[in-house]
Amino acid sequence: MSLKGKTIFITGASRGIGLAIAERCARDGANIAIAAKTADPHPKLEGTIHTAAAAIEAAGGKALALQCDIRDEASVQAAVAKTAETFGGIDIVVNNASAIFPMPTKDTPINAHQALGSDARGQCARHVFGDAGLPALAGKG
Repeated sequence: MSLKGKTIFITGASRGIGLAIAERCARDGANIAIAAKTADPHPKLEGTIHTAAAAIEAAGGKALALQCDIRDEASVQAAVAKTAETFGGIDIVVNNASAIFPMPTKDTPINAHQALGSDARGQCARHVFGDAGLPALAGKG
């Protein structure tokens, strides 16, 4: 199955697994919405929504860089709406966003889970497939 012309909304696509998925889909000619928090370079982590967009376009896809925090409902709704407006809907959602703590496990603070948002992944899926995203997905048939 080719992904040519399909629109894929990927959370956490500025680096790591999300970016690798985006680049692979781009090789088929997919439209990729990069929904991630990092718009400006981070001192310890490679990749921004802008460097990801450049990599996706170099791989043959069309990219839409969206600064989006999946813990914020309005941010997710705006990203979904912009994706649907730009590409005419959404065909596939990859819910990949996560957070890391670049330190040894023994040094990770007990409250580190709070930075993740206890239900961040579930909330994003609900917003993308539910209130915000269902019309964009439904319109694609």
